[in-house]
Amino acid sequence: MTITVFVGALLLAMAMGIPIAFSLLASGVALMWHLDLFDAQILAQNVIGGADSFPLLAVPFFMLAGEIMNVGGLSKRIVDFALALVGHVKGGLGYVTIMAGCLLSALSGSAVADAAALTALLLPMMVKAGHDKARAGGLIAATGVIGPVIPPSIGLVIFGVAANVSISKLFLAAIVPGLLIGGALWVTWAWLVRREKIVPPPRKPAAEIAAAFRKALWALMLPVIILVGLRMGVFTPTEAAVVAAVYALFVSTVIYREITWRDLYGIFVSAAKTSAIVMFLIAAAMVSAWLITVADLPSKVVGLLQPFMGNQILLMIAIMVLVMVVGTAMDMTPTILILTPVLMPIVKAAGIDPVYFGVLFIINNSIGLVTPPVGTVLNVVAGVGKISMDDVTRGVVPFMLAEFAVMFLMVLFPWLVTGPARWFHG
Repeated sequence: MTITVFVGALLLAMAMGIPIAFSLLASGVALMWHLDLFDAQILAQNVIGGADSFPLLAVPFFMLAGEIMNVGGLSKRIVDFALALVGHVKGGLGYVTIMAGCLLSALSGSAVADAAALTALLLPMMVKAGHDKARAGGLIAATGVIGPVIPPSIGLVIFGVAANVSISKLFLAAIVPGLLIGGALWVTWAWLVRREKIVPPPRKPAAEIAAAFRKALWALMLPVIILVGLRMGVFTPTEAAVVAAVYALFVSTVIYREITWRDLYGIFVSAAKTSAIVMFLIAAAMVSAWLITVADLPSKVVGLLQPFMGNQILLMIAIMVLVMVVGTAMDMTPTILILTPVLMPIVKAAGIDPVYFGVLFIINNSIGLVTPPVGTVLNVVAGVGKISMDDVTRGVVPFMLAEFAVMFLMVLFPWLVTGPARWFHG
């Protein structure tokens, strides 16, 4: 009955068109009434306490870094460098998209920011070159999925806070899985374009490649600084977010000089608005997280998953399928905040490595950003690229299936995540 009240209230509020943050508060209030625990002071304390977290400071700073990156020319120079490297190969613009997506992921950690930048920069070029617009849009959307996986990742920060798992370990463990997803997209694109009759441009001379690299070097140094700093223990993930924002601002204003002091107000306001939405979601979800613990919902879910508890792989498959279903109807952040307090006790009881689970959980939620009907990244690509939602959905299907295949491959062979993670952790 407790699960029914919580889920029913949440779904009813969402069906009425209430924003997800307020729907979470409504479901929390409904559960408080059901448990005879309603107290406005407790509600307010949990909302305030939900956002009062030092690690969560990483979220607004990574958001700011993403905004600066897109406006300040870092994204454009990375795309130009990828074009110089592989633009001459058949289907080269697709490979450029994947390379640029992986590099941008190591700068912003936001699927929406990466997808918007890639759509604006590369979609017109791909269409002009003769590629199918729906397929090109689908590839860009699927590449955006890598954003919340390769560190720095806003999704991993939120999961780390909600699950009380080391964010640094999550960051380092997610590097190889993110690159594997990029490799799967590379293979899928190569398979799809093998019959296209598109004449690629000539190979760039070495001098142009070197020039493109020099121009992009300042942008390419950012992920190196962040990852080396985390690996060597120079700074925490929260401090890494500050470093990323300050570095991106310095490069954009002093080196590339594409941002003037007048532009800063708009950039800060845009980042603040996006951050406020995410932080309010987190604050509202903490009410539900507290009530989930009080109502002992995890033990009830354990009962439902009891047949799988004896086999870690079967349990992970069952959880991944559950998250896939939820991801079709709910955005990434609320899914993380709602399911993490429910699933983590099950994961720990089954003896599954929380870092390994967290990486797969975030990958699954990231792919949910391109699964219809919600598909936040699909909406971004459709809006920025002026494509119908149906066309983008049709174009993303083969790439989405490839990403799910990689995810379940990691479920069957956990060492694909845990092996590199141990190496990076030292």
